[in-house]
Amino acid sequence: MLEEQQLFKRYKQLCREINYHNYRYHVLDDPVISDYEYDELLLKLRQIEEQHPDWISADSPTQRAGAGPSEKFEKVVHPAPILSLANAFSADDIRSWLERISKIDERVLHTNFVVEPKLDGLSVVLHYRDGLFVQGATRGNGEVGEDITANLRTIKTLPLRIPAKLNGLKPPPYIVVRGEAMIRIPDFEALNKRREESGLRTYVNPRNTAAGALRQLDPSLTAQIPLMIMIYQIITGEGDLPKTQVETIRFLRALGFPTPESKQADDLEDAIAICLQWTGKRESLDYEIDGMVIKINDLTIASDLGIVGKDPRGAIAYKFPAQEVTTNLLDIGVNVGRTGVLTPYAVLDPIEISGVTVKQATLHNFDYIREKDIRIGDRVRVKRAGDVIPYVIGPVTALRNGDEKIFEPPKTCPVCHQPVEHIQGEVAWYCVNAACPAQLIRNLEHFASQSALNIVGLGIKIVEQLVSSGLVNDAADLFTLTKKDLLKLDGFADKKAENIIAAIQNSKSQSLERLITALGIRGVGEVIASVLAARFEDLDDLAHASHDQLEIIEGIGPNIAQAIVDWFAQPRNQVLIEKFRKVGFWPKKELKSRHIALSTLSGNSFVITGTLAHFTRQEAKEYILKHGGKVTNSVSKKTNYLVAGENPGSKFQKAKELGISVIGEEELRKLAEG
Repeated sequence: MLEEQQLFKRYKQLCREINYHNYRYHVLDDPVISDYEYDELLLKLRQIEEQHPDWISADSPTQRAGAGPSEKFEKVVHPAPILSLANAFSADDIRSWLERISKIDERVLHTNFVVEPKLDGLSVVLHYRDGLFVQGATRGNGEVGEDITANLRTIKTLPLRIPAKLNGLKPPPYIVVRGEAMIRIPDFEALNKRREESGLRTYVNPRNTAAGALRQLDPSLTAQIPLMIMIYQIITGEGDLPKTQVETIRFLRALGFPTPESKQADDLEDAIAICLQWTGKRESLDYEIDGMVIKINDLTIASDLGIVGKDPRGAIAYKFPAQEVTTNLLDIGVNVGRTGVLTPYAVLDPIEISGVTVKQATLHNFDYIREKDIRIGDRVRVKRAGDVIPYVIGPVTALRNGDEKIFEPPKTCPVCHQPVEHIQGEVAWYCVNAACPAQLIRNLEHFASQSALNIVGLGIKIVEQLVSSGLVNDAADLFTLTKKDLLKLDGFADKKAENIIAAIQNSKSQSLERLITALGIRGVGEVIASVLAARFEDLDDLAHASHDQLEIIEGIGPNIAQAIVDWFAQPRNQVLIEKFRKVGFWPKKELKSRHIALSTLSGNSFVITGTLAHFTRQEAKEYILKHGGKVTNSVSKKTNYLVAGENPGSKFQKAKELGISVIGEEELRKLAEG
């Protein structure tokens, strides 16, 4: 199926992107995206792999902890895997983690936790024999790292012999510990000040500076950087070692190692509260952290849980929201989306946020600009949200000088220059011209998608070729394409061209319901399209429906009714409909008896979560829609049923809290069969 093909292509692309960013981060010490952006890419990859575990290959970034070691250092094989951590971005994500691991080992429901700051530096592994520091390495790919022993010896806070404290504690015969090499913020600022005064290039941030310093071939250069270290884990060792994480930190501290602050939590909610408290506390620290780590205190339980990919199940990282910055708002631009929604964006004086240079940020909508009184020329506060899209929080009004300009929403589309529409009571402004060039490519992609006409093989890359070559100016032009036309395009041979043409022609057999969905009318998705296809004979009949006739139909409110009327009133859309008729694509309403037979789920709202055994998400959605039900993406009080598969996540917890019925595939089939 086309959607599966596109998803697989996206999966492979994510693998390539993340492996590239791993190399930039771990080997070159020169990342080109922020940690937050990286985390989001990895989260998307994990979500796809949860749906398709059979796609996971050995080169998937989830199967490794980082990039390979650099060739300029000797390689060190770690005595045990040096694991990464799965990320949580909210309290619900943390609760979902506990729910997942409790299915493996119920002991986690009755144990306690330890919360520690997630240090933002370079992970290192230190080997000690008879108390003497004998070797140090980078984490590398989690199995093999780089020997940076000579460089690590330059760090003054690293004990060259333990115990460094004269407390009579005898060190283990052999112990391997893990920690983080960092630079304190005051030391980093002083370093940059000295470099600036000497006319040298200043460093961007403490983390990259620390990583670069530890991978110098000349240790004397490393010694010039004010590095420090904190130790938080025992990888392996001989003798009587601690059995809990609390005892581990105490033991390491007694041996003379510098350790991070550690808090014990009686239960998970206590651990979550500690994480939230530290969100505000991070600014008062003299070293950088980018989140908190929640660990199961009992190391035996944590070990028994094992790992998934390269992440231990017994711990999770809660990532802090990104920090905000201020910069100048140079201008306000407007983008046009697939459905014609006009979205304003800020053109910024470039600023670095979380290691990324940001030049643009979203302004959400025109009402947001008005409510926040954001003006061109303002000094504005910009933040990177959890979804990684930078956005403008608001202006710093105290810095205004009178030169700022109030922004007015455009009266015409910035691309096709047709009048735009703003429906009373709605936030968005729209370009309702379906032939608008800005909308055309995305409209055609939607038209051919699995939920619409399901034209197999017609993905966005081919659509871009068709539009840029001038072969297609609207959706109806697809049906006039010939094999000869396609052979003119790059990448097309006989078989590929024949398959695309055949798929397009076969789509003429699709139902009126799917055609209405494919038109991309604002607010008209699969559910509304099904309702309209059951009520009107064909597109002509629907085109002549008045606002009042549409609004009295169950499920169609005044705004959707107006959107339908406006769409069919556009001259270009009228031409499009007539072209459908001429090419022979003119589906009619199906028999009422069929719709009655398929209405067993009518009036019920469903949410789908987790991995289903016999359905893909799309198949389950279509199954529910065909039987008259409604499918939404999020759980609310209006949800009647949550269809849950394996690893249901936070939606399952929310459904339980709201008292919503949770069912499996068999229960869904029974409901659908009446």
